Amino acid sequence: MKHIDYKKAMLSLLGGLSLLVAPKASAQYYEIVNQLPNLLSPALSGSMNYKGYVDATATFGVGNDRANFVGISTSQGFQYSSWFFMGAGLGVDIAMSSLSESPVYSPDGFYSWNPRMSQTRVMIPVFSDFRFNIGSSNSSSPSVFIDIKAGATWLIGNRYLQLNSGALSNSAQFLLRPSIGMRVPTNRKNPKNALNFGVTYQLITADNSWGYWGGKYSPTLNSIGVTAGYEW
Repeated sequence: MKHIDYKKAMLSLLGGLSLLVAPKASAQYYEIVNQLPNLLSPALSGSMNYKGYVDATATFGVGNDRANFVGISTSQGFQYSSWFFMGAGLGVDIAMSSLSESPVYSPDGFYSWNPRMSQTRVMIPVFSDFRFNIGSSNSSSPSVFIDIKAGATWLIGNRYLQLNSGALSNSAQFLLRPSIGMRVPTNRKNPKNALNFGVTYQLITADNSWGYWGGKYSPTLNSIGVTAGYEW
C-alpha cells in the first residue's frame, strides 16, 4: 500500500484553499504591512474593541499513534483592526485513541492491564489565538478567515492516554491548531456577529511520555477535521 504523508497532504490542502483567496489576500498585503506598527496603539489608547469566539471542533487521527478529538473552546480578546484579532482561549476536549488490532505491549503485559491506562481521556487546552480576516470583518458579506491557536494541553486526572506505541502522560503537551474557513455574518446591520465554518489541523507533541518497552517516548498526534463557531 502506498504510504501517504498526511502532514504534506494537509499543508497542500491549506495551500490550495489559500490560493482560492489569493486575489483578495494580495490586495490586503499593503494594508497589513502599513498597519503592523500601529497594532499596539489601541492597547495604549484604551480604544480596543473586545471580541469573543466559541468554537466546536471534531478531528480524526492519522498516523501510527492516532486519536480522535471532539471539543469546544472559547477565545476572548481584542479586534486590533478589521483584519486582525488576538486573544487567549481555554477549551475542553475528549480524546479517544484509535488502537490497532494488536497493540505493542511490554513482554510482561504490564500495560495491557495497568489501571492508569485509558483509551478515552479529557484534555484541557490553553492557547493564544491569532485570527486573520481576508476581507473586512466589518462587512456584511461572507469572507475568509485564517485562525491559529498555539499553546499547551493537559490530560485531566492521573491516568494516561493509551496509544499504539506508548502512553501520553498527563504533563503539559504542545498544541497547534490552524484552521481556514468562511466567516458568514448573521446580521447585516451588525456584521460583528457571525458564524464560522472551516477545516482544521491539530498537532500535539510531547517529549515526556513512556513507551511500552520502557524509556522515554515522544508521541506526535496528528488529526484533521472540521470546526464551526460563533463570534460576537
